[in-house]
Amino acid sequence: MIRPRLPRLPRLAAGLALVAALASACATSSPTTTAAAGSGGGSTIPPLDPNKKVSIVFESYNLTSTGTWKPVIEGLLHDFEAAHPNITVKGQPPQGVTNGDYVSSVKNQVLAGNPPDVAQITFNALRFSATSLGARPLDDLVGRSEVQANFGGTHPFAPRARTLGDVNGKTYAMPYVFSTPVLWMNRTLFTQAGLDPNSPPKTWADVKTAAQAIRSRTGKDGVIVDCLTKTAGDWCFQSLVRSAGGRVLSQDGRTLSFADKPAVQAVATQADLFRSGLMPNVDQQQAFKAFASGQVGMILETSAVQGVFMAGAKAGNWELGATQEPSLDANPVVPTNSGSGLAIFSKDPAKQRAAWELIKFLTSDHAYTQVSSKIGYLPLRTGLLDDPNGLQAWAKTNPLIKPNIDQLSRLQPWESFPGDNYLQIGDMMMTAVESSVFGGKDPASTLAAAQKQATSLLPSK
Repeated sequence: MIRPRLPRLPRLAAGLALVAALASACATSSPTTTAAAGSGGGSTIPPLDPNKKVSIVFESYNLTSTGTWKPVIEGLLHDFEAAHPNITVKGQPPQGVTNGDYVSSVKNQVLAGNPPDVAQITFNALRFSATSLGARPLDDLVGRSEVQANFGGTHPFAPRARTLGDVNGKTYAMPYVFSTPVLWMNRTLFTQAGLDPNSPPKTWADVKTAAQAIRSRTGKDGVIVDCLTKTAGDWCFQSLVRSAGGRVLSQDGRTLSFADKPAVQAVATQADLFRSGLMPNVDQQQAFKAFASGQVGMILETSAVQGVFMAGAKAGNWELGATQEPSLDANPVVPTNSGSGLAIFSKDPAKQRAAWELIKFLTSDHAYTQVSSKIGYLPLRTGLLDDPNGLQAWAKTNPLIKPNIDQLSRLQPWESFPGDNYLQIGDMMMTAVESSVFGGKDPASTLAAAQKQATSLLPSK
């Protein structure tokens, strides 16, 4: 049994003066672009002279020391430099990040006047990056036709993935890596509990039944739903709400709706698992460690930790399984995506062109064979799964990818809250969720109070 953790105090919101300074810095330093490129005309940045040496900085949270992430990305950067001997890439992890707020690293470097040339940004920060942080529209830099061409090729991007990096009709971030919520299972614990691991839970009622059997017959924890705390972010929680028939933000992007009845129902369902003694109160890193070490029967989590769980299963001599996100009552499951896109922040034309070449490489067939097979992210070029020279052999021997692939056709975007206070809004929502699930507070009134407070942080127009 995992020891409960103490409740965490919410992070203080960023000061309005800092936001204003950031917006001012971006507005005064951002150069203009021509309209022709945005409408599909010629490029505003020239091709690189192959004899000219260019050095760029690439900031990526996949370069943190987390499982298989770092060596895979470092290997891809090595491959890129071998293919582009005139371009040198300095890869760096985000600087001074707390609670997974990776974009704060870029923000601080923007304020210091030295942003990374290209950066991996999470989709919840997309609107902020485009409107306040100085991310350059890729359509304006290289031409819309070239951006769209990158979605094509021998193995085109999945249709639902192509617009995830769009803001107001322009691509600000090339979709890069993401996944959907997957219910990972310890098949060995299922068998020990008298359950059939070949008949995984399909609904949250099934999850509760299985968790009860695991808890009572093995003494291990039944389930962890890593979608319910501020440190976990809100991408997965958004899927729980969508799968309950609701939304956290109105379709026009102007009104918060995470206190509506479907969201309350989603939170109450998870609170019941905790009150029943079937789900421990642990933070994200504790959750990873607990499941990887064989101490938990199920965990709803991103597929990006597949490598960590596979290594844990091998070391602990237990069998790993995976199935799709459970449904709530008769509602269809609506998966949302985690992950990120690649955005250009450089103002130097040569570095912008080098950054674009890196973006194309990191979203190529070669790159997706690496990040999918070695990390567990979705191969956005799904045709690779049927290609004998791509991921076909790997997909046949690795059925764990199937739930993620099956959910891609039903994918709905991870919503980014509007305005410069997007992060504070998300924090308020997730603090209310955490208090309701693990703190015993009433979901309806707690979510309503948080929504009222967060509404005051929305843009006035």
